[in-house]
Amino acid sequence: MDFALCHLSVVPLRSSPSDKSEQVSQLLFGEIVEQLEWKGRSWVKVRCTWDNCIGWAQARQVKPLTASEHKLFAEKFAYCLDLFQPLMSNDFAMPIPIGARLPDFDGMKFRFDGKSYHYAGQAVFPENIEPTPDRVIKIARRYLLAPYQWGGRSPFGIDAGGLTQMVFKLVGIHLHRMPDAQVHQGELVDFIEQSMPGDLAFFENTSSAINHTGILLPDGKIIHAAEQVRIDRVDHFGIFDEETSRYTHRLRVAKRVLKIKPIPKLVQKEIRQELPQTALF
Repeated sequence: MDFALCHLSVVPLRSSPSDKSEQVSQLLFGEIVEQLEWKGRSWVKVRCTWDNCIGWAQARQVKPLTASEHKLFAEKFAYCLDLFQPLMSNDFAMPIPIGARLPDFDGMKFRFDGKSYHYAGQAVFPENIEPTPDRVIKIARRYLLAPYQWGGRSPFGIDAGGLTQMVFKLVGIHLHRMPDAQVHQGELVDFIEQSMPGDLAFFENTSSAINHTGILLPDGKIIHAAEQVRIDRVDHFGIFDEETSRYTHRLRVAKRVLKIKPIPKLVQKEIRQELPQTALF
C-alpha cells in the first residue's frame, strides 16, 4: 500500500478529480492517507486513514511516505490545540488549524521531507487525552462563529459532522465523517431530558433522513454548525432559533459516545441527604 501525508494547512477532498467538483471533506496538516487511484499525474484518490473518508486530492497537495515514515508518523504524533498556530521552518511560516497532527513531535519540533519544523503552541499527545464532558464542551466552544462550509473541518469553514468529528477527535474518540453514519455510534439516550452535556443529538429532514448533528450543552442548549458554529436552545421537538422564533431542525435521537462513570448508589444517597429538599427539584 502507498501512503502519503498532508503537508499543507487544509486540503480539500473532492467527489471527482476536478477543482469544480463538490468538496466532500478536508485533510488537515499531518493527516495520513492511503493512495488508491491516480487520474493522470494531477489527481489521486485517497482514503484518510483516521476516518476512512475517501475523496480526490490534488497529487501535489500530499507527499508520499516511506514505509518507515508511515509506521513512525502513524504511531507517534501530537494534536494542535490552538485555533490557528504557525509552524516555523527556516524559510517560511505556515499556520495550521486545531486538530492538525504534528508527526514525530518531541514537544518542540519535528522533521519531515528534509525540513525541520518548530511548533510553539498548545499540543496534546493521544495518550494524555482524557475524554470528559467538560473537555468536549471547552473544545467545541473554540469553534464558535466558524462559518458553515460543506465538507469543512477547520475554523475557517466547517459543517455539522465536521464539528462533532473534530471535537471528539481531540478527546480521543473516533467518529465517522457524516451525521448519518455518526448516528450509529454510541449508546441510545431514551429521552433528551435524560441527556448529559457532551452527548450528541441528531436531526432529520422532511424525508426522515439524518442530516444534522450537534453537541448538547447544559441548560437545554446545543452547539452546532448551521450558518456558523452557534449555540441554540434544544428540546424534544428540536433546535429552536430565538432570533426567528421557530424550530430549524427536527430532533430524531440522542446518543452517548462518552463513557461516563455512574455515581455509586451509596454516594448518591449521601449527596441527597446533604442537600436541602428544594435543591433536588
